[in-house]
Amino acid sequence: MSPDRPDAGDTARTLALLWRDPATVPTRGPRRTHDLDGVVRAAVALADEQGLPALTVRRVAERLGISTMSLYTYVADRAELLDLMLDAVHLEVPRSDTTGRPWRDRLRMVAQDNRRLFERHPWAAEVSPVRPSLGPGQTAKYEHELAAFDDTAVDDVTRDACLTHLLVFVRACARDAADARAIAAESGSDEEWWAAAAPLLERHLDPARYPRAVRVGAAAGKAAGSAHDPDRAYAFGLERLLDGFAVLLDGSRS
Repeated sequence: MSPDRPDAGDTARTLALLWRDPATVPTRGPRRTHDLDGVVRAAVALADEQGLPALTVRRVAERLGISTMSLYTYVADRAELLDLMLDAVHLEVPRSDTTGRPWRDRLRMVAQDNRRLFERHPWAAEVSPVRPSLGPGQTAKYEHELAAFDDTAVDDVTRDACLTHLLVFVRACARDAADARAIAAESGSDEEWWAAAAPLLERHLDPARYPRAVRVGAAAGKAAGSAHDPDRAYAFGLERLLDGFAVLLDGSRS
């Protein structure tokens, strides 16, 4: 099954809807009982509560108390609706004021803003970023995030590449955190998992045969308090990513 992605429908029509072009409002037919923003809010709420697999045109229509055919007068299909949803949450995402801060702080803030977005709307991390929808929300978000590189003197292509790499990292971490929450909900906490697994592992994990795995695994598990801590992985990974950017962003000024 192909991943959910923006711009999977009719590009011209979708862009017109994203920018609320007046030409997209029907001049004939029955009077609408909702506006497009209300439809999008209902779809976002449904995805927030039940995830992307639950998102269908029919279920959004039921939520609004209208027929499925009526909803098709607002959006052509699920793909078009998803574009509108993603742009809406991008438009609403809090944007930290990075003015006057060092570039590392600015990029940390950009990363944290995106992390909060995915915590509030976990489904958004499941949508492929390969082809952006380029609506007003996506464009405003991109404009704000590019400003984090303003005094680094990197060229525009490198600026875009750095931002893309940062956002891919944050999205991956958000999906990792969502997986951890789902696993814990289905099969219990890490502590419960270790309690069940430890007796068997102690019989089979021979330190003489697996010296590194036993030593490092024990040290890491003790430090993190679990087999895997998504928050710890995010914090460590973000700092190493910024260390890598420093070669470009600090070196370019000198």
